[in-house]
Amino acid sequence: MSQSTLPVSAFLICQNEEKVIERCIRSVAFCREIVAVDSGSTDRTIEILQALRAEGLPLRIIHEPWRGFGAQKQFALDHCTQDWCFSIDSDERVSPRLSRAFAGLLDDPAVDGWRITRYDYINGYGYVPPAARERYHNRLFRRGKGRFDTDALVHEGILIEGKVRKAREGGLLHYSPIPLHDQMLKENRYSSLKAQMRRRDGKGARPWKMIASPPVFFLRWYLGHGMWRCGWPGFIHCAKGAVYSFLTEAKRYEAEAVERVPVIEPVEGLDRY
Repeated sequence: MSQSTLPVSAFLICQNEEKVIERCIRSVAFCREIVAVDSGSTDRTIEILQALRAEGLPLRIIHEPWRGFGAQKQFALDHCTQDWCFSIDSDERVSPRLSRAFAGLLDDPAVDGWRITRYDYINGYGYVPPAARERYHNRLFRRGKGRFDTDALVHEGILIEGKVRKAREGGLLHYSPIPLHDQMLKENRYSSLKAQMRRRDGKGARPWKMIASPPVFFLRWYLGHGMWRCGWPGFIHCAKGAVYSFLTEAKRYEAEAVERVPVIEPVEGLDRY
């Protein structure tokens, strides 16, 4: 299959992504359709998208109020028209190796979807080496074979029906050079959403996970995903994720504990202090 104008709808959601979105869009210029759903940008995001469309990129810009991560991405997917659909985030770019391999991924008639890895950008280091890639994520699938969990508040995944394989060539370059202070605010917000989701789904708190989950998370990424290759920046990257893991479990426990012991200042029994 020819590399140009592949029968793929690349789709993404965005809000105030002026610093990263142009390179994202240009990296999927080989797709026959690019669907960008904006939820109310106040920076230059829309201006940049309109300029890219004026250049001739097959870009559709849709405005839609925020529905939540899962529902917003499903909304974008519902507007895709090509045989294949490709989910990409605004701060991601298709790597050169993946771009060259893309046409071949569409040629296997027995495959309904592909899982693709990511390479994180780490402050103080740059993009991690190829051997330190992330886990593989469902990203590319035949239209009608994939869907999002619309109830997912965060970390929304794609459920694909049929045979799914790993794309071994290249991956997504994840360019998110957020300072550690701001990144921890993001991890704090995401851990609240994750804890809320688990409580909503009836998954009670497991206090032992506050002890077990952080070191398991850290070691899985530091050793299993090869982040040790990135020196101290890699160590910080993994520790940051371990903090997120702890906060998620701690917030689950705290919510249940507050139900048992309401936050009311006691007025009796204070003589012992």
